[in-house]
Amino acid sequence: MSRRRGGIHSDDHAGFDRPRRRTRPRTKERPDYSDAPVGLVVTVDRGRYRCLLLDDAYEPTEVSLTATKARPLGRKSVIVGDRVRLDGDVSGVEGTLARIVEVLERTTVLRRTADDDDPFERPIVANADQLVIVTALADPPPRTGMIDRVLVAGYDAGLDPLLCLTKADLASPDELVAAYAPLGVPIVVTEPGSDLTRLRQLLSDRSSVFLGHSGVGKSTLVNALIPGADRSTSHVNEVTGRGRHTSTSAIALQLPDGDGWVIDTPGVRSFGLSHVTPADVLKAFPDLVEFTDDCPRGCAHDDEAVECGLDNAWRDGNVPRARVESFRRMVSARKLPYEA
Repeated sequence: MSRRRGGIHSDDHAGFDRPRRRTRPRTKERPDYSDAPVGLVVTVDRGRYRCLLLDDAYEPTEVSLTATKARPLGRKSVIVGDRVRLDGDVSGVEGTLARIVEVLERTTVLRRTADDDDPFERPIVANADQLVIVTALADPPPRTGMIDRVLVAGYDAGLDPLLCLTKADLASPDELVAAYAPLGVPIVVTEPGSDLTRLRQLLSDRSSVFLGHSGVGKSTLVNALIPGADRSTSHVNEVTGRGRHTSTSAIALQLPDGDGWVIDTPGVRSFGLSHVTPADVLKAFPDLVEFTDDCPRGCAHDDEAVECGLDNAWRDGNVPRARVESFRRMVSARKLPYEA
């Protein structure tokens, strides 16, 4: 019903219409977090990120805090080893929660894929500079296919590889040492109770990620290197020859006296390399690069390659044949079944 007042119509229900939206216009400007404190992500557990607060020189302080992740960063954008900017309560007091608002530029990223047909890369660890491939000499037996694949991923990521052979009390390391010596990879051999001085020297002032099958002794090594680390260990199944996953998530731990970092990761049973090409592997072998200049276009540089320049390289005595064969084994690892 409407009433006429002085020539103006008045609607009795006009005041009951849906109110008009009163929202501020959207802006492309985002908050500036350039001065926000920086933390180091040391472990991730069900959407919670444990961080160590860093000082202005990016050195760790004694403040340990828990943080969530800002939604704009995406589901899987933050991994162990990341340096991140933090907003909110960074006191580390129990019950408080900070928020990760930015991931700083990474120097390296170690990746793998679920299998060789998977187009999606899975980042494992950020900002490491050394890859420690831990392999048992027995119980479980060594799988060179897996070692080769992990080496390829390390070369692709720009990490310096280190091969650590455990359980030397059960089997001789000679065969594996001979297989990987031509690559120039440092090799450390250990057994229960052995002196770890050389391993400590190689880990000093480095950020090293430990990677290998379950049951090979990664967590045992970490416990020996870092008193109080208390990483869970397990025995190997006598039927399957495989270890049980005891480390369920990666964790970064500082070596005594602040002398570097060790990142312990869960045991792996497969390592896909769909994200790596032969050219990526070749980058890790600068002494071989020049001999591939005359290779046919698209040459894979493997044992099946025709007119590959590497054949002439060892025949002419420019590089040792064992070096070329070891490189080709790395390239061929990409074509082997991904569960080695």
